[in-house]
Amino acid sequence: MILVMKEHTDKAQIENLITWLKTQGVETHLSEGKFQTILGLVGDTSKVDADLLEGLDIVESVKRIQEPFKNANRKFHPDDTVIDIGGNKIGGGNFQVIAGPCSVESEEQICTIAMEVKKAGATMLRGGAFKPRTSPYAFQGLRDEGLKLLLKAKEYSGLPIVTEIMDASHLPLFEDVDVIQVGARNMQNFELLKELGHIRKPILLKRGLANTIQELLMSAEYIMAGGNEQVILCERGIRTFETYTRNTLDISAVPIIKELSHLPIIIDPSHSTGMARMVRPMSLAAAAAGADGLIIEVHNDPQHALCDGPQSITPAAFADLMQDLNSILDVVKKK
Repeated sequence: MILVMKEHTDKAQIENLITWLKTQGVETHLSEGKFQTILGLVGDTSKVDADLLEGLDIVESVKRIQEPFKNANRKFHPDDTVIDIGGNKIGGGNFQVIAGPCSVESEEQICTIAMEVKKAGATMLRGGAFKPRTSPYAFQGLRDEGLKLLLKAKEYSGLPIVTEIMDASHLPLFEDVDVIQVGARNMQNFELLKELGHIRKPILLKRGLANTIQELLMSAEYIMAGGNEQVILCERGIRTFETYTRNTLDISAVPIIKELSHLPIIIDPSHSTGMARMVRPMSLAAAAAGADGLIIEVHNDPQHALCDGPQSITPAAFADLMQDLNSILDVVKKK
């Protein structure tokens, strides 16, 4: 349920209403937008008298939210959420590019790539320290040592770092990580999501391999219900009957999520296709569709990469892509 407040309502009156609503057993979320102030009610609102609320002098209207996700709902929070990551804002018309290797392999590798992608225009560095792999015999990442190397690359380049967490027990190791990524396989690891809801750090939440958009938003809801509202959604391709590409990139997820939610949505063109040559056209399509950013795999020697070499582009290809991307973004911003 949401309450649309009348213009120029006194803040003290709103606070009194919030206090009363808490006695009714519901939590509240105040959203003060450019044109409207909305008070969202979270919890069991079945016992709250909507007619009574609508009769209050300070309430313009009362609306019930039919969708199961409340905090992530645009009706609940009409203005775009803007998340600041080391001075880089994402959402609300701000576009950011996260780039780096699939896996951290060595100090020289991650630091070299960090400087290359920064020079080309990337604003954040990605790199896997803990790697979920389909095969137990595949490279699983350098783990805590990989995190240390990522932090060295951050110090060397000045780029905020984005890396994936596998288990809630690893959280102490992620204290200095700027953005914690939840991978596709963990999108519905609800115990992990609950733990991430208790911290105050941006979370990059990837859509699962076979999950719906509503299920993605419900996973975001788990994090937000714990109090952490800094969630960035990521469309990384879903599994369909098509086998030519690694996954099928659902570009339509961008405008749909923009309609349903206020959270930023970015695209992963690397995992979605599994082919380096597809990264450029999918990145440009994402920008044209209105995405808030990209997360791209870049490796200085893709043929010898320990993980996902076929879908990684070179620093030179990334630099060329960034030039074309800026042209598309200029057109999108003019509309």
